Amino acid sequence: MNYRIKVQYDGTRYQGWQRQSGSPATIQGKLEDVLSRQAGRPVRIDGAGRTDAGVHAVEQIANVHLDEAFALSPEELRAVMNEYLPEDIRILQVEKAGERFHSRLHATGKQYRYHLMKWDSDHVFRRKYSWKMTEALDIPSMQKAAGHLLGEHDFKSFCTKASKKKSTVRRLTRIQIEETEHEVVLTFEGSGFLYNMVRILTGTLVEVGTGSRSPDEMSGILEQRERKYAGETAPAKGLFLVKVFYD
Repeated sequence: MNYRIKVQYDGTRYQGWQRQSGSPATIQGKLEDVLSRQAGRPVRIDGAGRTDAGVHAVEQIANVHLDEAFALSPEELRAVMNEYLPEDIRILQVEKAGERFHSRLHATGKQYRYHLMKWDSDHVFRRKYSWKMTEALDIPSMQKAAGHLLGEHDFKSFCTKASKKKSTVRRLTRIQIEETEHEVVLTFEGSGFLYNMVRILTGTLVEVGTGSRSPDEMSGILEQRERKYAGETAPAKGLFLVKVFYD
């Protein structure tokens, strides 16, 4: 039986999604431990995206194949997992899926959101989940810069650990920059994202917002295809995986 699972987590205490030998503090590892104990055998769970250490998820999608002997109803499986998982990892929904469904391979896009706390805000409950700015940001300039990044490009300059064997071409369909009373929120949607891509895009757009860069530099950064030409990597704590899209 193949189950599709919607997971929400606070990534503060964890070394990212992907299981790591010698480190029990991963989201995938925690989920697999619970499922393996219940099933009485090792269980592997696949996620739609491998969020980095400290990154959060509003809705991460995963799938797991379980034996017919452990064929709980979706609601029973959700209840069992939430009973034994730590409180900063919650199962929002469990559904039966087709046997061929794979949460990562069948995903058609993702939405991420990055939270910047404004320089003149000291909102206590946002400090753990946003990057505090030290000066006001020029939002129109950031929006202009974002326009240069939309569409299909080689985003090698905006990632770390780029594989020589895999393409670094991605399509960004939306970058929205909104200002609220306490925050500036950046929303990114695209076909897929490279390692640290959203955090580097955010760091570069912040440099535009502070006047350290011109909005028109974005095209040149893309053309260089080298990490050193883009901005700093924004801290992990402000980044949330919001949604995974499927056909």
